[in-house]
Amino acid sequence: MDNIETIIERLKENEEIAKKFYQVETKILKVLNFRDFFEVLLTEIKDIFNVPYVWISLIKTSEVTSLLRQMESSKILKKNINIINRASFQKLVDNNKTPLLANKDLKLFYDLIPIKRKHLIGSIAIAPISIDEEIIGSLNQADSSPIRFQPGIDTALLEHLAVKISLCLSNVTAHEKLKIMAYHDPLTGLLNRRVMNAVIKREFKRSERYGSPLSVVFFDIDNLKRTNDVHGHDLGDAMIKHVADILSYRSRESDIITRFAGDEFVAILPETDENDAKKLINRIKLYCLEHPLNTEKSFIPVSISFGVSSTVNKAMKSPDLLLKHADKNLYNAKRTKNKGFGKKFNIINLPVNRENSGKKN
Repeated sequence: MDNIETIIERLKENEEIAKKFYQVETKILKVLNFRDFFEVLLTEIKDIFNVPYVWISLIKTSEVTSLLRQMESSKILKKNINIINRASFQKLVDNNKTPLLANKDLKLFYDLIPIKRKHLIGSIAIAPISIDEEIIGSLNQADSSPIRFQPGIDTALLEHLAVKISLCLSNVTAHEKLKIMAYHDPLTGLLNRRVMNAVIKREFKRSERYGSPLSVVFFDIDNLKRTNDVHGHDLGDAMIKHVADILSYRSRESDIITRFAGDEFVAILPETDENDAKKLINRIKLYCLEHPLNTEKSFIPVSISFGVSSTVNKAMKSPDLLLKHADKNLYNAKRTKNKGFGKKFNIINLPVNRENSGKKN
């Protein structure tokens, strides 16, 4: 009799757990962007199952990690997404998609655990997640109690949830890739011209509302035509990508760097007057000069010209005027530039079998 009652009780418990898993699945099925997907997933599991610690581990080289880095993150994601090297991850899961439970030797899992939680965990459940059959990370749950996720507990429902998460994540990834293609320049990865126009309008209104300065910088690459003529358009594209990478690397977090067209870029600098904008771009300009494009056989000099406009100039009554004025100042800078510099385009040829020569960027 006791055995029958125990079995009935377990069946009821399993049914309740299954209902909770279904609640989570229903929530994540409706989401089509990374930020909401991970936030909903982590929050729902934590609340529905009353789990103290829930987070996602992502392999550093996975496509999802790469896409996430291009997007604005939230406090929830910064706190609950842990990036891990593929080798370290594979030591733990070994390409096994079956959930792993552990309550002993937890130091083995420290690479997987966010640093602030390492000494708070008594047991852990690791459910690998994948896209197109390739494991890209795991959903992790942990508790201070060593019996919450002790080995031997049935993980069938957790494995089922991991499959659903993987399917949903694959769908979300496809949508995010389409959005990136729509908003970003395919060569450089920078925001494209359409987004630039929207951002300038938004920042101009914000500047008017709060009386804060806004600067726009219009600039291009010097001598790109000669690079194309001498070395071909593939190397010209490499030059454009090289400059785009420098702009992204050397700009501030609040700056918005966009590709306008060809070798022309536009930087939108909120809370920045014209003098500070010039100081910033001059530092970037110097960095370009100090870091030529490093090909297999040569160093190719990199130089940029720029024009700045700012809302400090009260004549800038619209975002269109702001952009046109920066473009005009770029034209004047190109026209008055030292004539000798444009002609001295020295390519430094390198030995074919050089080792660790020069800097790469």
